[in-house]
Amino acid sequence: MTPRTAATPEISGLDAGHPLMDGRTADSPLITAYRGGKPSRRPVWFMRQAGRSLPEYLKVREGVAMLDSCLRPELASEITLQPVRRHDVDAAIFFSDIVIPLKLAGVGVDIVPGVGPVLDRPVRTAADVAALPQLTWEALEPIREAVRLTVAQLGKTPLIGFAGAPFTLAAYMVEGKPSRDHLGPRTMMHADPETWTALANWAADASGMFLRAQLEAGASAGQLFDSWAGSLGLADYQRFVAPASSRALDHVRHLGAPLIHFGTGTSELLVAMRDVGVDVVGVDYRLPLDEANRRLGGTVPLQGNIDPALLSAPWEVLEAHVREVIAAGASAPGHVLNLGHGVPPQTDPEVLTRVVALIHSISPE
Repeated sequence: MTPRTAATPEISGLDAGHPLMDGRTADSPLITAYRGGKPSRRPVWFMRQAGRSLPEYLKVREGVAMLDSCLRPELASEITLQPVRRHDVDAAIFFSDIVIPLKLAGVGVDIVPGVGPVLDRPVRTAADVAALPQLTWEALEPIREAVRLTVAQLGKTPLIGFAGAPFTLAAYMVEGKPSRDHLGPRTMMHADPETWTALANWAADASGMFLRAQLEAGASAGQLFDSWAGSLGLADYQRFVAPASSRALDHVRHLGAPLIHFGTGTSELLVAMRDVGVDVVGVDYRLPLDEANRRLGGTVPLQGNIDPALLSAPWEVLEAHVREVIAAGASAPGHVLNLGHGVPPQTDPEVLTRVVALIHSISPE
């Protein structure tokens, strides 16, 4: 599957009152860069900007469990808006979690502090997959409501929706908890490929519906996160993972919003990740953007890839690094500044604000 480009626009399935359709966000720096155009200023946002590093986030989350905070529309909206107010970033990223579709479908899952997503029962057999409940459109109403509340306050700033890619979601389901090597799902692919395919398709449909709910309710772009795809070789990714990722995106292609694909440790998978059919490829901190663009043949805008480790370095070191990232991204058809992974929880918020100001001070020309 080939990527969509600015020269081959999709027919939008969004309502006339959607921010992309009524003039609020279509010409914003972020959407312009995602579509390969020339933005009025260099766009920047940060993965995990809404959350752990902000004192105002910690205050509103006091006494509220993680998944509960995602499912309270007013609270999720407030958390989503906090970094836009503080940092002047060019996009909000919807505050939620990739396992929310599981929770809303009725799968027993929780976020355990210090551990991560933990399922009541791992999914490891054909019978386990067959017993999975199906996510319904009605169950996603808290997500749509949170998006509507957020978009109403963002004005011309776009909201980015997101979902976990099927491999990452299925990996949690097979292991039952976070894993370093993801041996369980990697084994299932080869030992029981039919069960793996059924599970990956279930995850693809759940994530696809989750992303569609956000986009239809007002998000102006959508990002598919494949946090654990870096544990795979290229052949396994193409055979066992890419079809499911493409299936997830099939839920939203007709909407015409820009679609981004990001993974960590995926330098050797970038072309295959693009070829599931996205407009923008996110690059983690391990690969310079000019090399990423070379591997992708200059076909799509890039997003990234400031090293999060340097956020705690002396300012002159961080500033030089940001300028290097901008220079490396100049060869791509478009470039949106971001981190090469999420904001570390110990990050000084003032540093992020200063980075945004630096990026905005450098001409997009």
